[in-house]
Amino acid sequence: MSWQERIVIDPEILVGKPVIKGTRLAVEFIIELLAQGWSEADILRNYPGMTQEDIKACLSYASNALQAEKVYPLNV
Repeated sequence: MSWQERIVIDPEILVGKPVIKGTRLAVEFIIELLAQGWSEADILRNYPGMTQEDIKACLSYASNALQAEKVYPLNV
């Protein structure tokens, strides 16, 4: 499963932020919940339309975005 099957970017939904397909739940929101200590079970219980695969797709999207990030040192 690739994140592209579950994550969509549409300018008409949340101003183009990546969201879980068929929802208005942004990837960044799910990542933030996990960062705050929510478990997968907590997320699935509070957002019953989501699946474990959706959460994995969010993590995969975030990983992909970070891998593509380029950081250049500033010479001050």
